[in-house]
Amino acid sequence: MRDVAILGVGQTRFGELWDRSFREIGIEAGFEALVNAKLSSSDLGALFLGNMASGSLVSQEHIAPLILDYSGLAGRHLAAVRVEAGGASGAVALHQGWLAVASGAYDFVVVGGAEKLTDVSDTEANRVTDGTTDHEWEAVFGATLPALWAMIARRHAHDFGTTREELASVAVHAHAMGSKNPNAHYRNRLSLEAVLEAPPVAEPLGVFNCAPLSDGAAAVVLGPLERARKFTDTPIKISASQVACDTMALQHRRELTTLDSTMVAARRAFVQARKERHDVTVAEIHDAYSISALVALEDLGFVAKGASGRAFAAGEFSGKGKLFVNPSGGLKAQGRPFGAVGVAQAVELVRQLRGEAGERQVSGAEVGLAQDVGGTGATSVVHLFERVN
Repeated sequence: MRDVAILGVGQTRFGELWDRSFREIGIEAGFEALVNAKLSSSDLGALFLGNMASGSLVSQEHIAPLILDYSGLAGRHLAAVRVEAGGASGAVALHQGWLAVASGAYDFVVVGGAEKLTDVSDTEANRVTDGTTDHEWEAVFGATLPALWAMIARRHAHDFGTTREELASVAVHAHAMGSKNPNAHYRNRLSLEAVLEAPPVAEPLGVFNCAPLSDGAAAVVLGPLERARKFTDTPIKISASQVACDTMALQHRRELTTLDSTMVAARRAFVQARKERHDVTVAEIHDAYSISALVALEDLGFVAKGASGRAFAAGEFSGKGKLFVNPSGGLKAQGRPFGAVGVAQAVELVRQLRGEAGERQVSGAEVGLAQDVGGTGATSVVHLFERVN
């Protein structure tokens, strides 16, 4: 297996992009990544595109060749593959692209992620996203994604004393960072009081404990590390890429407040990269709901089980500790176009490790971690990235 590097990155603005089509945003992100990598389309061997539900949302299936076609690449007859894994679709697409280059099957590939969630009503969009849960055991009885994550939050509070104020601190941090991100869906800051006083969605989660449904696209160009310096002065190596899965339904889990899929993917990733937790200085984690961020920090091994709420509220992941979390604003503020999230996490970490993140730059960032989740943890993906000096 060859070492793989990210050579270029691109991303659209996330938000309610009613004036932009699915193909437009996908092409914009891909071309930006190619230009950033100093590559031309003639160098490419394949496209891997993360997307959750284009058929239901924009009435278009078969979207990977569609993007190639409208990019003017249909005549190249490249391989183009759509990858679906709920909210982890982009992260799994990145894993597939990494495998393709590491194996030697292709030298250069584009990995993209795109979603248009605001072209349908909120009711329809939520119905589609709730399809990432177990339909027979959960959705058919009225369980929604926020309701299921709220169950996890209630159990976490019962077992460990996690408070609504601790949950709210996740959203406050996300919006503080989103205010510094020109691509973010939300660029407004939030006070702790505003989060606590927001209307309820599913107790104990309120409106500001839940990430928005967004439109947007992101892309990266991958190539062999041994050739990376021909295209960039700062190659970013993908040190580990791991996917792990678990039961779809919460009721079948070993423990409600632990995502075994994240624990296993993280353990495998640190072994693969030959890194320790203390090596990581910046992380992009799945904060679609405030509780998912707290559970992620525990399951990734950065804090003891049950201690994440207190640590987050104390600022341990906002600059007071060694690990800085979600400098992009995370899903909560940067936005949540399901298929694009995992790729956008990689884009942010590449910018951090290159030292190109502007006013949200994390000082001394050399190793970064990305963690993304499909559904309530039926799929978890963990990537580790490092700057090659």
